[in-house]
Amino acid sequence: MPPSAPPRDARRARLAVSLIFFLNGASFCAILPRYPEMVHSIGLSKTAFGLAVGLGPIGGLLAGLAAAPLMRKFGSASVSVLAQVLASTVHLLIYLSNSWLWLAGSLMFASAADAITDIAMNAHGMRVERRYGRSIMNSYHGWWSLGAVTGGLFGAAAAQIGLPLWAQGALGVLIFGSAALMGRRFMLPCHDSTERTEVAGATPGSAGDIPVDTRFTGRRVAGMSIRALFLVLALGMVLVFAGSTEDAGNTWGALYMTTAFGAAPFVAGLAFVALQGAQTIGRFTGDAVVNRLGDRLTARLGALISGVGMSFALLFPSSVTTMIGFAMAGWGVATLFPAAFRAADDMPGLPHGVGITLVGWLARIGFFVSPPIVGALADALTLQRALWLVPVYAVGILVFSGSLSGRGAQTAQ
Repeated sequence: MPPSAPPRDARRARLAVSLIFFLNGASFCAILPRYPEMVHSIGLSKTAFGLAVGLGPIGGLLAGLAAAPLMRKFGSASVSVLAQVLASTVHLLIYLSNSWLWLAGSLMFASAADAITDIAMNAHGMRVERRYGRSIMNSYHGWWSLGAVTGGLFGAAAAQIGLPLWAQGALGVLIFGSAALMGRRFMLPCHDSTERTEVAGATPGSAGDIPVDTRFTGRRVAGMSIRALFLVLALGMVLVFAGSTEDAGNTWGALYMTTAFGAAPFVAGLAFVALQGAQTIGRFTGDAVVNRLGDRLTARLGALISGVGMSFALLFPSSVTTMIGFAMAGWGVATLFPAAFRAADDMPGLPHGVGITLVGWLARIGFFVSPPIVGALADALTLQRALWLVPVYAVGILVFSGSLSGRGAQTAQ
């Protein structure tokens, strides 16, 4: 029997949440094709650049823990919108960077705003998913990827025509900030826990909508059972490796295309666009795949695609194979962030917002650790050899994928 149509307020809220995801991807990813220009103008080595990018997520690690109390006080809708407006404003500082310290500091502030936006928009997206009674989380992240592609193309085109960095930043504040404010009125009202008390059945492809009185039993650490603690850590590790895979394209794609193949600015930006474009397709089709296979099997198949694709690109290096490799890596990790956030938010025994906050916080460790490691390896060896870490990340996803839900955890509608 086909599922009943969701209520009108849920449909409107889905569009509003999708808008925030789109803007979140577009506003930051418009910066990435300009990285080679920043590296050149500031005079940074790959190690110094990687360290600046790697230090950025410290802001997210510090600020991300504030997301849960902020959502309890103001609600996930308001927090996600206001944090996105702040993030779009702070991005202007990145464009204006004229020293290593300025770049690292502005990336930290941007990461702080992004961390709160990320957790809050996923939390509100879970509210809407419960109203729908089926998996729709992948489509949200599909909109993020579509925004990332849009922003990446905008940044690449701006680099090609020589648009000043400050002008691109100012346009971002105006366009992305004002659009985020427009979406607030269409989000769900009432307390964020409303749908948890209304929905008792599990949704396909997820860990299930667990009734609020379900608890893990046994010894507890910091209010969590030992089992819940290990599940949160495992889910965080899945996102550490998924985030590190994405970062390989975000941080190093354009620089690799420039230094290894002498690509023009617009072509160099296409490595990142290829990753995000394939990820966009993977996410918009991901809900159907997850509803059929479950998050766990989907993640394992995706890890194989990512590892094989990037290995192919590095064994047979060219600008074309590089774009193919990054595309397969993006496709492979497409469903992992939605899957881990869903499993964390549905985890029994945790107050609302805590699971998704902890996993989102752990995910930023990948964005913190991987850029300096890749940068140091690139200076010591070559950037091509350093990118062999991407197939290693795929192995890590396989190791920790058991923390995601399988088909057996699903129930039919």
